[in-house]
Amino acid sequence: PLAKESDVYGLRIGVPAEYFAEGIDPEVETRVREALRALEARGAVCVPVSLPSTRYAVATYYIVASAEASSNLSRFDGVRYGARVAGESLHEMYERTRSRGFGAEVKRRILLGTFVLSAGYYDAYYKKAMDQRRRIAQDFAQVFREVDVVCTPTTPTTAFRLGEKSDPLSMYLADIYTLPASLAGLPALSVPCGFAGALPVGLQVIGRPWDEATILRVAAATEGDFPARGALP
Repeated sequence: PLAKESDVYGLRIGVPAEYFAEGIDPEVETRVREALRALEARGAVCVPVSLPSTRYAVATYYIVASAEASSNLSRFDGVRYGARVAGESLHEMYERTRSRGFGAEVKRRILLGTFVLSAGYYDAYYKKAMDQRRRIAQDFAQVFREVDVVCTPTTPTTAFRLGEKSDPLSMYLADIYTLPASLAGLPALSVPCGFAGALPVGLQVIGRPWDEATILRVAAATEGDFPARGALP
């Protein structure tokens, strides 16, 4: 089985500087760099690389994803698709269905997506976001000419408590390291690589298109060096 193959000897691992910049928890960085050193001890070679478009990933993703949410969820009107909440008129039925059938975050994305797809703002927001998405993919394509996988922290900090962050932007920023791979259409996974303040830290492994086998090799090696230590707090 692929997941049991853990030989990483000679594997070239890209380590992007942008993922270890301002905003990362020092303990998270320490654990991730320890995981990278463990891979080097197994014969892998860590190579400094650059993914400059990473800084735009959050804005790009939430414009593109919200536009897709607005477009795709427009069909959930209570007539053809989705839950239906009765009303005294067709308009009232639509209003109640759309109001009660979606949660706060879904509504937020629908509103944002409708805005960026509107006639006056399509070029200013959606088109620019799609252009930036292509640049993110191009950055990865350039890096994968030199390395076999890219390894980064999964998140800049450990998990925050439920309800601790009420500002949507703060919560969105927690995704800054995982969004680029999704935007570029690349396989990626997160594997535990230790703890910071009693909370787990993840090593993200990103591979070339259709090369899940290689990222599974890296994950298997990391699991061997950082086994689970029992129940979490």
